[in-house]
Amino acid sequence: MGGAAALEKLVPVLLAFGGGVFLARRKVVPAEASKVFSDYAFLFAVPCYLFGNIYASDLAALFNWRAIGGYAAAAALAVAAVAAVAVARGRREPREVALRVMAGVQVNTAYFAVPVFITVFGTAAPIFPILLFQVCVLSLVVIALMELGRAGPDGGGPGRRLSRAVSASLVTPLVLACNAGILLNLLAVRVPAVVLDGAAFVGNSASPVALFALGLHLGGTGLHLRGTTREEIALIAFKCLAFPLLTWAVCGPLFGVRGDWLAYLVLIAAMPTPQNLFIFAQRYDVGVGLSASVVIKTSLVSLVLLPLWLQTIAS
Repeated sequence: MGGAAALEKLVPVLLAFGGGVFLARRKVVPAEASKVFSDYAFLFAVPCYLFGNIYASDLAALFNWRAIGGYAAAAALAVAAVAAVAVARGRREPREVALRVMAGVQVNTAYFAVPVFITVFGTAAPIFPILLFQVCVLSLVVIALMELGRAGPDGGGPGRRLSRAVSASLVTPLVLACNAGILLNLLAVRVPAVVLDGAAFVGNSASPVALFALGLHLGGTGLHLRGTTREEIALIAFKCLAFPLLTWAVCGPLFGVRGDWLAYLVLIAAMPTPQNLFIFAQRYDVGVGLSASVVIKTSLVSLVLLPLWLQTIAS
């Protein structure tokens, strides 16, 4: 029942994505336009969404530090595992490693977890601290690696390049919007309603535009399940099975998280890879085909496994 209800909530997601696929297949909208839509989402719509929602939230009421600490520890172990495997497989370029880390560890909170949590728990509030951690910590690491990999050969030594990469990541619209929302929230600075309304108006377009861009790309390139590579299978298995189990093992036995919060964290970890992976891939010109395939396939696998996870956390 939980899985069917979640699928019903995801009909708009399927519509936006399917529209992109259909229009690209029919050549009504060129598949190459997906880059423009992705840049709009990455540079403008998603930051507006994050700023407005973070600013308007009650941060103090949402933070269970034991639970967040457990999830952060599980994510750190997962990052180390994915990065080690990527390097062992010959991936030396920072952008390639960062892309695989994001594929295996980051979760689709806004576009997948929210409707699932509203359906199952009646609220999506438990997702928000993890969203903050993901945007302000995990995304910062990924963006820094992406920027490091994009640095030119005349950018100086590794230390200087890393410093420039971290600085560049700190001033990306995504991170700036998140930090601005937190700061203004904590300082109780009154933001004019017209600004918040504008941010909400633009931010509401982030989900459909990102999904439409993904649909355009896949409509142009195609998606074949039989052509799934071993690397894709490994990333999908890690994201949809290994990471939720790791989260349970770390948060429960090691950090002592119990009850509803343990269920929240395991279910969040079981969510698919976010559409932002595809946006990042296009933005930094790395692994676009891999990212599009993993986003869609983890979404399908997560949907199939959803009833199993719901039954597990309820027992």
